[in-house]
Amino acid sequence: MASWLAPAFLAVGLVSAQSYPNGTIPNGTSPGQLNDATSPPFYPSPWMDPSADGWAEAYKKAQAFVRQLTLLEKVNLTTGVGWEGEACVGNTGSIPRLGFPGFCAQDSPLGIRFADYVSAFPAGGTIAASWDRGEFYRRGYQMGVEHRGKGVDVQLGPVVGPIGRNPKGGRNWEGFSPDPVLSGIAVAETVKGIQDAGVIACTKHYILNEQEHFRQPNNVGDFGFVDAISSNVDDKTLHELYLWPFADAVRAGTGSIMCSYNKANNSQVCQNSYLQNYILKGELGFQGFIMSDWDAQHSGVASTLAGLDMTMPGDTDFDSGFSFWGTNMTLSIINGTVPEWRLDDAVTRIMAAYYLVGRDRHAVPVNFNSWSKDTYGFQHAYAEVGYGLINQHVDVREDHYKSIRTAAAKSTVLLKNNGVLPLTGNEKFTAVFGNDAGEAEYGPNGCADRGCDNGTLAMGWGSGTADFPYLVTPLEAIKSTLNTHGGIVSSVTDNYAFSQIIAQAKQASHAIVFVNADSGEGYITVDGNEGDRNNLTLWQNGEELVRNISGYCNNTIVVIHSVGPVLVDSFSNSPNVSAILWAGLPGQESGNAIADVLYGRINPGGKLPFTIGKSAEEYGPDLIYEPTNGHESPQDNFDEGVFIDYRAFDKQGITPVYEFGFGLSYTTFSYSDLEIAKVPAGAYTPTTGLTTAAPSLGNSSNDPALYQWPSNLTYVNAYIYPYLNSTNLAEASHDPEYGVDHTYPEGATDGSPQPRIAAGGGPGGNPQLWDVLYSVSATITNNGTIAGDEVAQLYISLGGPQDPEVVLRNFDRLSIQPGESATFTADITRRDLSNWDTVSQNWVISNYTKTVYVGTSSRKLPLSAQLKL
Repeated sequence: MASWLAPAFLAVGLVSAQSYPNGTIPNGTSPGQLNDATSPPFYPSPWMDPSADGWAEAYKKAQAFVRQLTLLEKVNLTTGVGWEGEACVGNTGSIPRLGFPGFCAQDSPLGIRFADYVSAFPAGGTIAASWDRGEFYRRGYQMGVEHRGKGVDVQLGPVVGPIGRNPKGGRNWEGFSPDPVLSGIAVAETVKGIQDAGVIACTKHYILNEQEHFRQPNNVGDFGFVDAISSNVDDKTLHELYLWPFADAVRAGTGSIMCSYNKANNSQVCQNSYLQNYILKGELGFQGFIMSDWDAQHSGVASTLAGLDMTMPGDTDFDSGFSFWGTNMTLSIINGTVPEWRLDDAVTRIMAAYYLVGRDRHAVPVNFNSWSKDTYGFQHAYAEVGYGLINQHVDVREDHYKSIRTAAAKSTVLLKNNGVLPLTGNEKFTAVFGNDAGEAEYGPNGCADRGCDNGTLAMGWGSGTADFPYLVTPLEAIKSTLNTHGGIVSSVTDNYAFSQIIAQAKQASHAIVFVNADSGEGYITVDGNEGDRNNLTLWQNGEELVRNISGYCNNTIVVIHSVGPVLVDSFSNSPNVSAILWAGLPGQESGNAIADVLYGRINPGGKLPFTIGKSAEEYGPDLIYEPTNGHESPQDNFDEGVFIDYRAFDKQGITPVYEFGFGLSYTTFSYSDLEIAKVPAGAYTPTTGLTTAAPSLGNSSNDPALYQWPSNLTYVNAYIYPYLNSTNLAEASHDPEYGVDHTYPEGATDGSPQPRIAAGGGPGGNPQLWDVLYSVSATITNNGTIAGDEVAQLYISLGGPQDPEVVLRNFDRLSIQPGESATFTADITRRDLSNWDTVSQNWVISNYTKTVYVGTSSRKLPLSAQLKL
C-alpha cells in the first residue's frame, strides 16, 4: 500500500487500485484474527435517498438550491477555507452571488469553544450519569441555542467515538459511556436537542478512535515519523458495540458525522470506502454529510469517491495554503476523474442538513472570532488582512446556568454513605481540603483549552472545551451554605501542605476532601500525560491526601472530579471515610451542584456510566504508548471483541469496587411485580430492490478557461480557493504524475441504480429493527422518608456462548415520593434481542434462551424472567 503522501494524492488525486486504501472489516473476521487486517472496497458512494424518513422536504429544497450552483460554487461548499481563514474553527467557502455566507463549524460538545459570553455545560461523560433522557435533550437544546446565537451552523458534537474502550483514553469524557445503549440514547436525545434549536449536530468521531497516542500520522518525540494507529476490529464487534450509538444518532437525524484521524483495519477512516460508503451511507442510511476531522483528510479523489463530503479545515496542513480539494476538486471534475454526480451529492447532503434543521430560518451572521477576543481585529487571522469589527460579544447564555446546576447535581453519583450525608449545615467544624476544592491561580480559563490541572476540575482539556463564564468552586459554595447557618469552615487547598492538613483534620468534625483526575486531547501534555492518562490513580497526591485526612477525622467525605474511572480501593473501605461521591466534570456550576447534594437540597440519583475496578489491568488491553511497528501504523487489535467495561468484568468473574449503573440515594428503593407482555410484530424482512440513479443537478463545462482566477480577486494568503491558475491542466495541478494512466476501483464512478443493502432501508438501519417485540413493567417503591429519584435499568442475557452475561437495553429515571410506588415501563425491540450475523450480513435473533432482568445496577438485578420467543 502506498504512503498517504503519495504524489498522486497531493493534487488531482488520480489513484491506482494498488495505492487506494479501501474498506475495512472483512466478512467473517473474528477476534483473534486481526493482525494486519484489511478488507474489500465498496463503491460507488451512495447518493441521498429522497424517500428517507424525515428528509424528503430538506432533500427537495437542497436539490433546488444545488441546481443553481456553478461548479466553483459547489466546490466552495465542500472545501474549508483553511485554518484561521475565517472566524470559526472551520468555514467553507461562500456563494456571494446568492448571498450565501458559507458554513461555520465550531467546537465543542459541551459549549462554544473560543467565544465569550457562553455557558460551560457538564461534559458528556458526566451528563450520562444522570441517566435522564430529559436532561440529555435539554442540554443539547440549550447548547444549540447558544451556538445559534453566535452564528454557528454546525456544532462539532456530540461524541460517541471514543466510546471508551479503555478508561485511560484521553477524550472519553467528551462522549457518554462505554455502554452502547446508554451512549446511543444519550446521543440521540442530544442530537434532537441541538437540531431542534436550529443548528446542525456533527456526531463524532467516526469510528474506532479510542486513544490519543498515534491517532494521526506525525513525528512522535524521539521515535521520528510514525503512521496513524490502525484500530483493527471484527465485523460483529463493530456492529454490536462501536457502531451501535452512531446508528442511534443517524436514526435521530444527525445532519453531519465527522470521520476520525485513525485508521481502521489499516485504512484511513476518512477515505475508507467500506466504513463510509457501505456502512454509514449504505447500511445505516445516513442522509447528511461526512465531514473530516481537522487534517484527517489524506487524499483528494480517494476520499471523494470513498464518501467524504466536506473537508476541514480545508488545507492539507494548518495554514499550508494547499488543499486536497479546492482547486484539485475543480480539476477532478472537469477532467472526468470524479463524476459530477458525486460532487452534486456531497453538496446536496450539506444543504439538506442545512434545511433539515431550519438554518434558512434561524441563521444569523457570525458575531464572534475564534482567534481573538478583541472587538476589532483581522477577518483573516492567519493572513492578517481585513481589519474591522470581529467580535460583537453577544451574550447567548440566557438562564442556562439553572439547568446546568440541576443537571450537574442530578449527575452526581453517591458511591458510599455511612449515614453522614446529607449534611445539615450545623456541623461543629467543617474542614475543606484539596486543590480541587478551590480556584486556580490564573482563573478557570488560565490555561489554553484548559490544558492544566490547577484548581477545581470541571472539564477536561483540548478542543472539546469552552471558556467558563465563571466557575463556582466547591469551597465557595460550601462557605456560602455554612454562612447561612453560622457554621465554622476552614480550608487547605495545597495538597502538599502536610502539617497544615493534619492540623486541620484533627480539629474537624467533618472533613470534605476534593480530589481529581484529568485527561484530554493529545496535542496538549499535562503532567506527562499526552492526552491519554498514564494510569488510573488520582492526580496531585490524591490518595495520600485522603489517607492523611481520614487518619485523623472519622467523618471524612471524599468528592471525586474525574474524566472517568479512578482507583479508590485504597480508601473506599476505610471506616473513617464515611462517604464518597463521584461528581465528574460538572461545568460552570460545579460548586453549587455538589453543595446541593452534600446538604440535601437535591437527593442524589445519579448512576455510574462506567465501572470502577481495583486496577487498570481489570479493564482489558492497555493503550499503546510507544511505537510497535517501526514507522508503520501501530496495530491495535480489538481482540476482546464486545467485552469492555462491565462486560469484561462479568466475563472474567471480577468483582468491581463499584459496578456499572451503581449509585446510592438518601432513601431506599425496592423492586417488585415484573410483568412482560409480548407485542405482535411481523417477521423481519431484509431490504431488497434498487436505489434510484444518481441525480445530476448541473452540467459543468470541461473548458478550463471558465475556471481561472478572477482578475479582480484580491488573494488572501493561505486561503483555499476553487480556481485554476492555468488553462493547462497538468500545470494547474502541480502534480508531476498528472496524465499518468491510472485505474479506478471497480464501480467507483457508476451512477446507475444500485442494490439496496439488506440490513439497511432507513436512517439507522432496517426500520424493522425498532419494532417493539415485548413490553416490560415493574413496580419501584420508595421505602424511605424523603422523595428521591431511582434509575430502573433493564438488562438482557442474549444467551449465546459469545454473548456478554448481560447487556443494558433500556432504563428510566423515576421520581418517587416517600412511601409511594411508580411503574417502570420499557420496550424491548427486535434490535435489542439481535446479534450481528457475519454470514448473512444482517441482524438475527438466535435460538438461545433470552432472559430479562430489571434492577438498580448491572450487578443488582432482583427481577428476572425468560422471554417466550
